Amino acid sequence: MNNLQRLEMETKIKLSQDEFIIYLQENDLLPFTEYNPQSATNKKNIYCAALSILESIANNPATMKSYKMDDMTVSDFHENLMNRIDQLERKIRTLKTDEQLQNESSFFVLFGD
Repeated sequence: MNNLQRLEMETKIKLSQDEFIIYLQENDLLPFTEYNPQSATNKKNIYCAALSILESIANNPATMKSYKMDDMTVSDFHENLMNRIDQLERKIRTLKTDEQLQNESSFFVLFGD
């Protein structure tokens, strides 16, 4: 699986391949490079690209409307979208990059001077 396929899997949104590629490149990822699930940096960048896509969708005023179709009402799309954006932002803040994981020490000082 390459980075482009992983981003499509994460977002489940219909965009052109060129649009996905731009979002990946803006987040330091090459679209046709093999996705490495063991890389914390790669995973974090995929989530950042997904967040960028969701933020772009949230900027569309048409998504803020409620729609009624037959007997069904599609409402709160924008609210649910903003909740998902908040979830992704929290997840991204807690994820560490490969460099941060390498620099972590496996011990801590319980008592100081």
